[in-house]
Amino acid sequence: MSKGTLFDKVWDAHTVSILPSGQTQLFVGLHLIHEVTSPQAFSMLRDRSLTVLYPDRTVATVDHIVPTDNQARPFADDMAEEMMQALETSTKNHSLRFYNIGSGSQGIVHVIAPELGLTQPGMTVACGDSHTSTHGAFGAIAFGIGTSQVRDVLASQTLALAKLKVRRVEVNGTLPPGVYAKDVILHIIRHLGVKGGVGYAYEFAGSAIEAMSMEERMTICNMAIEGGARCGYINPDAITYDYLKGRDFAPSGEDWDKAVAWWESLRSDRDAEYDDVIIFNAADIPPTVTWGITPGQGIGVNESIPVLESLTEDDRAIASEAYQYMKLSPGSPIQGTQIDVCFVGSCTNGRISDLREAAKFAKGRHVANGVKAFIVPGSERVKQQAEAEGLHRIFTEAGFEWREAGCSMCLAMNPDKLQGDQISASSSNRNFKGRQGSSTGRTLLMSPAMVVAAAVNGKVTDVRELIEA
Repeated sequence: MSKGTLFDKVWDAHTVSILPSGQTQLFVGLHLIHEVTSPQAFSMLRDRSLTVLYPDRTVATVDHIVPTDNQARPFADDMAEEMMQALETSTKNHSLRFYNIGSGSQGIVHVIAPELGLTQPGMTVACGDSHTSTHGAFGAIAFGIGTSQVRDVLASQTLALAKLKVRRVEVNGTLPPGVYAKDVILHIIRHLGVKGGVGYAYEFAGSAIEAMSMEERMTICNMAIEGGARCGYINPDAITYDYLKGRDFAPSGEDWDKAVAWWESLRSDRDAEYDDVIIFNAADIPPTVTWGITPGQGIGVNESIPVLESLTEDDRAIASEAYQYMKLSPGSPIQGTQIDVCFVGSCTNGRISDLREAAKFAKGRHVANGVKAFIVPGSERVKQQAEAEGLHRIFTEAGFEWREAGCSMCLAMNPDKLQGDQISASSSNRNFKGRQGSSTGRTLLMSPAMVVAAAVNGKVTDVRELIEA
């Protein structure tokens, strides 16, 4: 087993006991909740006459079912309104911090916690959402959990978990122009597989990772779960501390200096032992697009959809299913595939740096005829900042719709949905069947810059062509 890694240090620091099952009872430092997985958990508490043990360690927002166009209450969707009311009532009854619509800080849970400074190195973080791995970018150990576990954390502030193995995933060198964090993580998943990380925590490292901003690091860790890993993390460093300093809930004064000293001590030791090490060369990573129905079915934008014979026996069944569902022909180039809808947003790529990069390629261009394109900020703060910088005007002048904060078409538990067999260029994280709201809708995952390139050309396009232009 691993030894001397950040994962080991944080795990050991939060271990309450070893249970008879052999699992660890792990203390949870920060519990994030939203409107989808929490109503049932609060109902379970009521049934057992339990209260929230540490209210100050639970923070709530609304994101999944929130409309991004018309947010007038009551919502047109009765179920969405019911979930909103349930969370509003529960947070009030238990005196929980709640960032509701109009608070100025509402947004996707994995966007607002970092921007508020709630997420910090050395924490254990849990949330009833699989992409909680995002918070590992800060040197935290962050887990997505189910509804019954949400109940457990509310009632006991602990989780029963089996300790994971640790795989170090290094990306070394300099990324080529037009290649982003999204391409890096899609490339990693392509090569390690969607089940490759089962039983592991991924420690992302190497010179290319260390050179990334915090928002790029969040993109990497966000999709660790798509590679089968229960969590992904990056060792904290000066970039981490610069991002956190001065944020709402970050330590200050002498407490800041003490915190940084402790955070530094948590970094994986130079002689740390790992269960596995995988190394990638940044120069080998192209702008990447998924062609199938899992995040592992990705190829470089200049590659062709793989033919069945080129795949391993294990991959052939899901590939055959993907050919049929996606209506794409094996051996045909992915570039040039016609696009109906373009979406920039989500907990993967809805932060201010994502919008800035998207705006670079939207400026002076226009969305192609017949394409619906929209930009959804990840939080109210991101929206405010984007508007202060004039990004919204760049997008609207280019023919994009400018929306309110929310999860939007990432999972379509709201009015933003594909229709029929529309094909989407999306900066989100999953391309499963029906993920974006239509049982026959098709999703191609790519970076925000690549989404804009697709929007203005009406088809999958190598974003590097726009850089050269």
